[in-house]
Amino acid sequence: MTPGARYQAVIDLIDTADAADAPLDGVLKRWAREHRYAGGGDRRAIRGLVYGIVRHRRVLDWWLGRSDVPVNGRSLLLAALVLLDHHDGAALSEAFGAGKYAAAALGDGERALIDALSGQDVHHAEQPRDIRLNYPAWLDPALEAAFGTALEDELAALSAEASVGLRVNTLKGDRATAIALLAEDGIDAVPTPLSPVGLRLPGRLQLGQGRAWKDGLVEVQDEGSQLVALLTDAAPGSAVLDLCAGGGGKTLALAAAMQDQGRIVACDAAEARLRQIRPRLARAGVTIVVEQVIADENDPWLSGEAGTFDRVLVDAPCSGSGAWRRHPEAKLTLTPETVSEMAALQQRLLGAAAALVRPGGRLIYATCSILPDENDVIVDAFLAHDSTFREVSARDIWSRVATGDYPCDGDRLMLTPHRHGTDGFFTAVLERAP
Repeated sequence: MTPGARYQAVIDLIDTADAADAPLDGVLKRWAREHRYAGGGDRRAIRGLVYGIVRHRRVLDWWLGRSDVPVNGRSLLLAALVLLDHHDGAALSEAFGAGKYAAAALGDGERALIDALSGQDVHHAEQPRDIRLNYPAWLDPALEAAFGTALEDELAALSAEASVGLRVNTLKGDRATAIALLAEDGIDAVPTPLSPVGLRLPGRLQLGQGRAWKDGLVEVQDEGSQLVALLTDAAPGSAVLDLCAGGGGKTLALAAAMQDQGRIVACDAAEARLRQIRPRLARAGVTIVVEQVIADENDPWLSGEAGTFDRVLVDAPCSGSGAWRRHPEAKLTLTPETVSEMAALQQRLLGAAAALVRPGGRLIYATCSILPDENDVIVDAFLAHDSTFREVSARDIWSRVATGDYPCDGDRLMLTPHRHGTDGFFTAVLERAP
C-alpha cells in the first residue's frame, strides 16, 4: 500500500470506530479480514496510526477546536501526522491525492491547518490537565484519591502502549524452556519481576506459528492478571469457582497452579464468550474445568452450589480503566453513570459469590480498574455488611506465590502501569469464618 492508501485506511477506521462506538481492536480485526491484500507492514503502520490518534484524541480535538476544520477521521489524522509524527506540508501534499486508493488531495483549509500546527508541541500551556493527559475531567476526584501526587505519572503511563505479557503454562514446562523456545523463533522474552510464571515481550509479535504457542507452553496474559490468579492461592485438589470467567485467562492460570488436580467451574453470562476457552483448554492440556453458563447473579445454579467452593474468584466487570493502555478508546466513552452501574453490579456479584464459599474458604475480589469506587469502596461495604468474612492481607500470601518483595503499601494489591509495569489491577482476599 502507498502512504496515501494507508492514510485513507486510517481515516476510514477512525470514522468507523467513532460511528460504531465499538472496541477498537475489533474494528481493526474486521478491517484486516476484509482487506487481506494489506501486508503485515501495512497493517502495523495503520494500527500504529489509529492507536496513536485514539491515545491522544482529547489533545488532538483541542487543537482542531482552535481551527475551522471539522473534527473527523481525516482532520484527526492530519493533526496526528503533524503534531505527533512531525510530517511537513510538502510530504503530506505529495501523499494525499497520489493514486487511485490514496486519501483525497488536500484542500485549502487543510493546508492552512497543517501550516498552523507545524512546529507546535502537542502539549500547550493553555491545555488543562485532563486534555494534556487525555482523560475525562469528571474523573479528577477519583484519580486524585487513587494516585495523589503520582497522578500525572500514572496517567501518562496509562496513555502509553502496553507491553505484551505471557504466562508460562507450568503443566507443559518451565520459564527457562519457554524462553529458549521463543528464542528459536527470534522472540526475545524476559522474565517478569513479580510473577514467577510470567514473561514480557519487546513488542507486538506473532506467536501463532511458534512451538511455544502451538504446544500450549505459553498464553498471552498481563503480569497483573497472572498475579490475581496466583493470589487466589488455589491448591491442587481444591474446588474453585471463577464466577466471571470470560475467555478463561485466569481459569487457565488457576488450573496450572492447581497442577490440573481438583475442580474448576468457569461461569459467565455470555455463552459465546465462555466457549472461547475450549481450544485454550485443549492446547494447555487442562482437564479439570467445567463450563457453566449463568443468567445473572441470581441464577438458580448458583444457589444450588452454596457453600461448596474452597475458592471463589470474582474478576468483576468494571470500567476497564486499568486497561486503558490496551483500550484507549474506553476513556472517551466512560461516563459517571457507567461507573455507578458497574459498582452496583459489583456489589451484587460479591454478595452472590460469598454464599458459594465454604466455611474457611476464601473469596477473591478483583477488577482491572484504578477507581476506588469499584475497588476499596466495594470491599469495605461488603465487609461492613457481612461479618462472617474477614480480610486476609495479600502481603501474607505474596511470599508463597509471587516473586520479590510485596509491591504495595496496604493489605490489598493495587498494581499500576507506572509503579509496576502492569495493567491496573486491584485484588482483595476475604476469608469466611470456619
